[in-house]
Amino acid sequence: MKKESVRKQVLAAAQRLCEARDGWTFAPEEVVRSLPGVNETTVRTEITGRCCVNAPKHAHRWPYFRRLDRGRYQIEPAFRQVPPTPVPAPPRHVRLKLAATSKVAENAPAVGEDQVGQRDAVHAVVTTSDGWYVAECLEIAVVTQAKSFDALLENLREAVALYMNGEDPARIGLAPAPRLFVSFETAPVGV
Repeated sequence: MKKESVRKQVLAAAQRLCEARDGWTFAPEEVVRSLPGVNETTVRTEITGRCCVNAPKHAHRWPYFRRLDRGRYQIEPAFRQVPPTPVPAPPRHVRLKLAATSKVAENAPAVGEDQVGQRDAVHAVVTTSDGWYVAECLEIAVVTQAKSFDALLENLREAVALYMNGEDPARIGLAPAPRLFVSFETAPVGV
């Protein structure tokens, strides 16, 4: 699936969610749940990086969203109109799989949530800038950098552990022992 097509699906899904609630803010998890036929990591990367005006530096950026706070985004005023045509349905094999599991899915926790509705993962997006690897967490206020990817992962684990030390995970919507989910974003191929 082309990135442009995914980008349009992400924007349209966010617009529909926001129109349904009469507000222009949303969480990436909501868009992920509304696009079951699209890779979760791709949707998150589009929202938090490529389509966010105040995201870390990216080669190409579309001004659809603005990050307001941990895990909260807002549709920019120029894009606050719901498109007249619906997003294309998922491929047939995905629709069949969804139909077969719909009864299970009704009671299952949402993607990235545990049994009591808390997120079971802290998501970090890794980018490169001027020879440094930079990681920014989406659910908590943690940003770190290093000269190598391995050193960055070590710094990130330590920074998240320090942040969580003495913190009640439930207060910030996290499960007691959240996983660390890392996405690495690179420049588009051919650039």
